[in-house]
Amino acid sequence: MTTIKQLLIAAIENTPEPILQQTLDYLEYLKTKINVSAIKSTSIPVKDGEPILRGSKAKDLLQFAGTWQGDDFEKCLQLVYDTRSESEF
Repeated sequence: MTTIKQLLIAAIENTPEPILQQTLDYLEYLKTKINVSAIKSTSIPVKDGEPILRGSKAKDLLQFAGTWQGDDFEKCLQLVYDTRSESEF
């Protein structure tokens, strides 16, 4: 009997790199989603509207675009510019 892991490994062998990257991203998303669900089910309450770490992808932050609350946006933005480091892609 062939296991799911063996079937995945066999499918990976002849899959193009772009599809492998998407597959890996999705697998990491699913693993993060399971971890977040486990955290939510523990004794640590999560308040509505409180941001939850969902992974290391920039696209996760897009849901917060345009939702800044407060009057210190410029000050915080300047802090980001002053303290950020170069990114590697």
